[in-house]
Parts: sequence; C-alpha cells; structure tokens
Amino acid sequence: MDSLAIAWWKRPELAITLDYGQKAAEAEKLASAQVCKELGIRHEIVAVDCSSLGSGDMAGTPPDAAAQTSDWWPYRNQLLITLASMRAISRGMHRLYIGTVCSDGESHLDGTPEFVQKMDGLMAYQEGHLRVVAPAIELSTAELIRLAGVPPGLLAWSHSCHKANIACGSCRGCNKYMQTYEEMGPEYSGRI
Repeated sequence: MDSLAIAWWKRPELAITLDYGQKAAEAEKLASAQVCKELGIRHEIVAVDCSSLGSGDMAGTPPDAAAQTSDWWPYRNQLLITLASMRAISRGMHRLYIGTVCSDGESHLDGTPEFVQKMDGLMAYQEGHLRVVAPAIELSTAELIRLAGVPPGLLAWSHSCHKANIACGSCRGCNKYMQTYEEMGPEYSGRI
C-alpha cells in the first residue's frame, strides 16, 4: 500500500519491484506491474534469491532466534535499498523513493528517520551519488493514501501479505492492510 501510494503521488520515471525470495513475490510483482501499467510508469523487476537468509513469515521458515516479530528478515530494508539503488544507478536515476511510513519505525529500526538518513548518506557518498528519500516517513499509511489521492480501485491492487501470494488474512502485513482500509472509511473499506 505504501509503495503504491508513493508511486501514485510522486510518479517516478521508473518503479523497481524486488523479488528477493519472499513468499509473496509473485503477487507483489503482478500488483506492481498492473499499477505501473495504469500509471504509465516504466517498471523493472530485480530478482535476487536471498531466501536462505530470511526468517519467519516472509521466508516460510521458523523465526530466527534474534527475531522480535514473526516476519523478521535481518537487514531487509538495507538489502532492498541496496538492490534497488544498484538498478536505479544503472538506469541513470538520481533519487530513490521508498515507501516508509511512521508506523514502520515503531516495529523496526530500519523504518526510522535515522535509518533513512544513514542510508541516504551512504548512497550519496558512494558511486552514483544516489539520494534515498522517504517522503511519507512522518505519515501513517492512511494519511499517505489521502494525501496522494490514490483512487480506491487502484489501491485494491496492493498486496501486503507476508506469507503467500493469496492474502492469508492473519499476518502483520494483512492486519495492517485491513486496518488501513477500515481507517480510510466506507469509500475504501467496501473494496476488501
């Protein structure tokens, strides 16, 4: 939901979908392709199988002993930003928008403004001088959707399940998805 809303709001030249071995990769790629088609945004998929490094719901394995949640994948956002940046640089991009919202920082450090600032500094320092921007980091998902003006029909394409290509309805991703729709009100909640 967050990345889709950022794409609607900012209309980047290129959208990158990452298949890093997560259980719901196929549904995420399908949803991203459809949204990019609707928005007229160039879409590319980067596939790097990191499933042996994952843990919990997203990897389809028992959570790692260090995991604080059932869907913990160590250094996931750092990995995703790095992979997306590698593709973005090779395509001549100078800015990478990420769909981080304020609630992300409540459950993991790689969703905090400090993390984004550190990743931005690192990417700007390295070859390509890419900037990492989290334009919704101070917003909730519902606030982002409202601000961006995402139409309900387009938002319905988002896939948030952490466990499968068909929403399980019980993981943290599905719970956030349903809570956001409820918060958005009748215009949106009738879509789930």
